[in-house]
Amino acid sequence: MLVDQYYPIAVFVLVALLFPVLAFVAAKFFRPTKYSTLKDTTYECGEKPIGQANIQFHVQFYIYALVFVLFDIVTVFLLVWALTYSGVLSTMDLTNMSALSVFAFLVIGLAGVYYALKKEAILWI
Repeated sequence: MLVDQYYPIAVFVLVALLFPVLAFVAAKFFRPTKYSTLKDTTYECGEKPIGQANIQFHVQFYIYALVFVLFDIVTVFLLVWALTYSGVLSTMDLTNMSALSVFAFLVIGLAGVYYALKKEAILWI
């Protein structure tokens, strides 16, 4: 019957839905419930916090992070492509479509870097 075929899936879904609920219920019963104001304070490497914790960062730091991620992704993809092209990864076949996709990826990545440099968003100090 069709119901017999879906029985393992139904059990799996039931266990998947009940497991987090049971974990939260068990945590409610077994965790310590002592409240102290010390738990509400900011903890930073064992030191007492001095001053405000809410400081504003310049947007340039986020742009540095994005450009770093861009270079990181380009490096990872180009390494695999170069190893495939040189024959080290012989299990993969380099077709015209894959070469075109790598070229498109490089063009888009370099356009992003060019845009960031043109807008002077990243000024190397």
